[in-house]
Amino acid sequence: QKCRNPCPGTCGVGARCEVVNHNPICSCPPRFTGDPFVRCQQLPEIQATPVPQNPCLPSPCGPFSQCRVSGDSPSCSCLPDYIGTPPNCRPECVSNSECSSHFACINQKCRD
Repeated sequence: QKCRNPCPGTCGVGARCEVVNHNPICSCPPRFTGDPFVRCQQLPEIQATPVPQNPCLPSPCGPFSQCRVSGDSPSCSCLPDYIGTPPNCRPECVSNSECSSHFACINQKCRD
């Protein structure tokens, strides 16, 4: 007697059939689910919801600065009592030599 393919008509819609020891083995293909003897359906695509990122973490602004979120972008400014432009904010002075000759550096400010 001749062998015949046992697969035709055995498995459900969209299923795969594999013959093992003359027996049909039905299975759903990758990314499909269901009863392979009835129907295999494609799994729905799961859309990953992007987690909003804080553009100020880590801070791109540099030392002596503050970062605020403006839309989706960071907005940098120097802290109060600091001068310059981020990322180069600095105290007004750290020594008397940075002040005019008639001023002294007191608490990082040039004072009379």
